[in-house]
Amino acid sequence: MSPTVFRYKGYRFFFFSREEERMHIHVFSANGEAKYWIEPEVELANNYGFSAKEVRIIQKIIEERQDEIAASWNKHFKG
Repeated sequence: MSPTVFRYKGYRFFFFSREEERMHIHVFSANGEAKYWIEPEVELANNYGFSAKEVRIIQKIIEERQDEIAASWNKHFKG
């Protein structure tokens, strides 16, 4: 199961239900996919195909919506 947290400008932001415990978010689009840690701070974990510019744009989106991502994570795993 991989719940979608939100979609934004062609990007899908989601997480897998049966993955590691550290809070993170996956991002997918036609250009690639990436994984970002959410805690202790937003940080790129893996990148497959996104340009350096896209990585920065995606990180900014995640930082702006970090509370929403954390709330979705906590609801799914602790709810």
